[in-house]
Amino acid sequence: MSLYNYGVLKGIPVRALPGSDKSPHYQILVHGENGNPYRIAVNIKSQGYPSDVLYYVDEEVDMEKTKELMNLPYGFTHIRDNEPPIGIDFIRGNWFDPSKMTALPPEVDGPNNDLNDQINHYLNEAFQQDAIIYAFGAKWGPEKKVDGYFGFVPGQGIHDIHMNQGNEGRWERDNGIYQDGGLLLQFKDKWVSIFLAFQSQSWCTDDLGNPLKPVEECSHMEAGSKVAKE
Repeated sequence: MSLYNYGVLKGIPVRALPGSDKSPHYQILVHGENGNPYRIAVNIKSQGYPSDVLYYVDEEVDMEKTKELMNLPYGFTHIRDNEPPIGIDFIRGNWFDPSKMTALPPEVDGPNNDLNDQINHYLNEAFQQDAIIYAFGAKWGPEKKVDGYFGFVPGQGIHDIHMNQGNEGRWERDNGIYQDGGLLLQFKDKWVSIFLAFQSQSWCTDDLGNPLKPVEECSHMEAGSKVAKE
């Protein structure tokens, strides 16, 4: 099928709440168009096995990949069939070397050793420097109820901030190409990208985003080896 309502949310991040075992998402409050509030829900733990999420940060993002983003209006921009041509695809888009992704637990005692800590590091920098955030994923809302984390009305936001292809079983319906999730932070002097994927996802996919091989035969490490050879 593919994700429903895929696109990118552009806004100013103003607050964040680390995830926990009971709520395994890192939550970010963002002000979009005319200051309208949105929530970004970032997975820090997989419901499948293994539960630790693959993580990669690039502090030297190719500016050619971001120039179209700067012209987007604040708020949510819908992307369908990669139109406008800004949809992210981890496999086809050459955003990064998949073999450089690291599996991190969601929450561990001590500093700088889990996914909460890593995301928090860059969000704190974004708060201090009034950075712009671009969150790629699937939009929800507006809802009639109050947002359960930041208390604004109507509740709305974006989730699926991770790779959205190569799934099997219950998540296969979300497969598609040029619809992967991610966070990009635009600072005054640099761009930073944060990309996440689940260890259960295959990195060999067809034109519908469905697995051509099981993850045991085509993991992020095998995909990274292919990138190196090319």
